[in-house]
Amino acid sequence: MEELKSAIPPTLKRLISESTLITLPSTCSSLHQFFQQLPQFHQIVGDLMYSDRALCGKNKEAALESKRNGNDCFAKADYANALRFYSKALRDAPSDVDIMGRNLVSTLYLNRATVSHRMGLLVECLRDCGRALVISPHYTKAWYRRGKANASLGNYEDAARDLTVAMNMESAPVEKRKIESELKLYMDIKEESNSLLDCAIEKNFNAPAEKPHAQLECVSTPSKGRGMVAVADIPPSSLLNIEEPYAAVILKHCRDTHCHFCFNKLPMDTVPCSSCTIPLYCSHQCQTQASGQIAGSASKSRHNHISLSDDLEKYIADITSSAFCTEQNSEHRHECGGVNWPVVLPSEILLAGRILMKLVKQQIHSGGSSCLVKNLDLCHNYGDHPSDVKLYMHIHSIILLYCLQHHCSSELKVDGATLSQCIILLCQIKVNSIAIVRMNSFDGKESMVPSTLLSLAGNALTSTVEQVKVGQAIYSAGSLFNHSCQPNIHAYFLSRALYVRSTEYVAAGNPLELSYGPQVGQWDRKDRQRLLKHQYSFSCQCSSCAGINLPDLVLNAFRCTKPNCFGVVLDGPLLYEKQMVSQCLDIHTTCSSDPIMQIRKLEYEEIKRVAQCVFEQTNSVHHFQPGVCLTCGSHVNLEMSAETLNEATQNSKRLKDAIVFNQVSADTLSYSLNSLDLLRSKLHAYNKKIAELEDNLAQAFCVVGELQHARSHCKASMQILGKLYDPNHIVIGNELVKLASIQLSLGDSAIIDTIEQVDAIFSRYYGSHANIILPQLEHLKREAIKLTAR
Repeated sequence: MEELKSAIPPTLKRLISESTLITLPSTCSSLHQFFQQLPQFHQIVGDLMYSDRALCGKNKEAALESKRNGNDCFAKADYANALRFYSKALRDAPSDVDIMGRNLVSTLYLNRATVSHRMGLLVECLRDCGRALVISPHYTKAWYRRGKANASLGNYEDAARDLTVAMNMESAPVEKRKIESELKLYMDIKEESNSLLDCAIEKNFNAPAEKPHAQLECVSTPSKGRGMVAVADIPPSSLLNIEEPYAAVILKHCRDTHCHFCFNKLPMDTVPCSSCTIPLYCSHQCQTQASGQIAGSASKSRHNHISLSDDLEKYIADITSSAFCTEQNSEHRHECGGVNWPVVLPSEILLAGRILMKLVKQQIHSGGSSCLVKNLDLCHNYGDHPSDVKLYMHIHSIILLYCLQHHCSSELKVDGATLSQCIILLCQIKVNSIAIVRMNSFDGKESMVPSTLLSLAGNALTSTVEQVKVGQAIYSAGSLFNHSCQPNIHAYFLSRALYVRSTEYVAAGNPLELSYGPQVGQWDRKDRQRLLKHQYSFSCQCSSCAGINLPDLVLNAFRCTKPNCFGVVLDGPLLYEKQMVSQCLDIHTTCSSDPIMQIRKLEYEEIKRVAQCVFEQTNSVHHFQPGVCLTCGSHVNLEMSAETLNEATQNSKRLKDAIVFNQVSADTLSYSLNSLDLLRSKLHAYNKKIAELEDNLAQAFCVVGELQHARSHCKASMQILGKLYDPNHIVIGNELVKLASIQLSLGDSAIIDTIEQVDAIFSRYYGSHANIILPQLEHLKREAIKLTAR
C-alpha cells in the first residue's frame, strides 16, 4: 500500500486532505481515475483477488504431506504432533479430493478422531467422527470409531446404534463378526448411565433465559449527538439490551486461537473452512453459519444396499445431516475461494466489506435505494480526520470495492458515489464499532480453572483476570450508546451476542453510557482524552473529564518530600479551569442524604487533602507547574525521582518475567521488595505503580508457597485500588477473586466475606451470566462452603 501512496501526486494528496463530505465523491473519482492509469495498482489488486496467485488456497500436495507426517507421528505414539499435523492437513485439504476411493477430508477427520481417542479426548473424538460422517455417511470405520467413543463415554444406547450401522455396512466377514461381538457386549450392559451426548454436540453457549426489562430511548444531545437514555428509573444489574451483530470480524492476532464466527476459544478439534485456508471454527455449526453452505446430508440412497429400521434411518440422518444454512449470515463467502485480500487488508476494511455485502443483498431483495450506508443510521466524523487517515480511507476503499466487485460484478459499481459511501462506512466503523472481548487468565494454563489459586506440588499460583480483544463488530442499537470515563453500563459477550447491563442506579432521563477505552483509575485525564480523540475523533466532555477527581490527581503522582505532607507532585503541568473547581466545591456544600453524593463528598475531602492549593486559587485558570506539591507548595527534584522510578520499574519487570516462567528466586523477591520501598519513598501512596508491584509480589509469593505474604501484598494492592476505583468496580472484583483464591489455600474463613463481595460485584456486571463469563466463581463458592463446613 505504501507503493500506491507514494505514487499519488502531491496536488491530489492535498485535495484529499482538504476534502469534505461535499467534495468526497470528486476526490474519490480523481484518485480512482489516477489508479486506473497506474500499472502498480492493477498488479496489487490482481495479486489480492485472483485465486491463481493466492497463498491461502487449498493445496492437495500440502495436505497429503501433513497427513504423512501425522501418520509417522501416530506410528511413534507421538499423538500431540499427530493431532497437529492432521489439523494442518484438514486446513489445506480440498473438499473434493478422493484418495483410494475415500474422501480426503473425511479420512483426515477420522484420523484425528482416532488420535483423540488414544489421548482420552473422547468428546473431541465423537465430534470428529460425526464430521467424517457428514461428508461420507457410509464410512464404516467412522461409525465403528464413533461407537467406541460413545461406549467409553457411557452412552451405551448410541454406541449400540453406531455399531449396528457399522456392522450392517461392513462387507468383510471377519470384521463383521468382530463388530457383532462388541455390539453384544454393549447390549448386555444393564447399568444405565446418563447420556453425555449433549457434551458432544457442537459447542455453543446455552445462557440462562433472560430478557431485557428496561425501556430505552434514543435522543439527541447538544454535546454528544445521539445517545441512549433511560425512560424509567433503572436499578443496578438490569439487563438493557441483547443483540446479535449487524456484522463482525475476527482480529488478525486471534485467527489461530479463536473461532472466526462465534469468537470463542478454539478447541483442539478445529473445523477449517471448506474452500480456503484462512478461517478456523470451533464447530460445523459455526462453519456453516459463516459460509452459508450446507456441509452435507444423508439419505437412504447413500446406503440403500442395506436394510435398516426406521429408527436407525432417522438416527443416521440426525448424525450425518448439517441443518444450518443461513444465507443471511454468510459473512465469509465473498472472502473465500483462495483469494489473498482477506489476509492482507486490515480488519476494519474486512468489516466494511462484510457490511457492504450485507447491504447489497438487502438492496437486491428489497429493490430499495442505491444509498447503501444510510441504512446503518450511524454517526461519523469524516471532516475531523487527519490527512493521513483520509488518504488511507480513499486507497483502501478503492481496493476493497475492486475485490468485492470481482465477487459480485453486477451489483456493485466502483465510482465516486459508491467510493464516498464506502469511506463514510469506514468512518462509521471507526466511531461506532465495538470490540468483542473474551476473559483470559494471566498464567495461560488451559486445563485449569482460570483466575483461581492452584496448589501444585506444594506451590501455589494466582492468575489475573483480563479482557482480550478478539473481534470487531457493528451493532445496530449497541453502537448508539455514548461514552463516559465513569460509565454506568457494562457490555459483555456470549458468543457473538452483545449484552448491556446497568452497573449502578440510573434515574429516568439520564444517559446510559459505557466506556470506549480507559476509564477513570486506569489512565489519567489527559491520556484518556488523547486516546479518545485519536481513536474516535471526539473530545471527551463526560462529568469525570469536566471536573476534578481523585484518581486523575494521584494515579501517576510523586509524593511530597516534606514530612507529614500528603500532597501530590505531578510530573507535568496541571491546568484546571475555574468551573471545574467550582463543580467540586458545589458537591462539598450540597446537602443530600443520597449515598452516591455522600461518597462524592468523601472523595472531595481526599482531593482537598492531596491538592489543597487548587482550591485556594481565585483566578479563572488554575495552572500549576511540574514538581510543585499541590498541598504545601514545596518543590521536588523530579529528575532524581524519575531515575529511582526507572530502576524500580526494571526490577518490577524482572519480577513479572520470573512469575511467568515460574522462576521466582529469593534474590528476585529481595530486589522487588527493595524496589517497593523505593517506590513508596518517591511516589504518592495512591500511585498505581505501587499497587501493581504489590499485586506482582502477591503472585510471586504464591509461586514460592509463602501465602501469608501473598495475602498481605494482595490486600495492600487493593487498598490503593480502592482509592482509584468505585468500591463496586469490576477491577475490585478481579482483585477479590485473587484474594479469595489465596484465602482458600490458607484455609482462611474470611473467604466467605470475600466471596460475598465478589458475587455482589460480578452479579452487578454480569447478572445471571456471571458464572458463564467467569466459571471460577462457582468453583470458589463450592470450595469456600466446603472449607467452612469442616
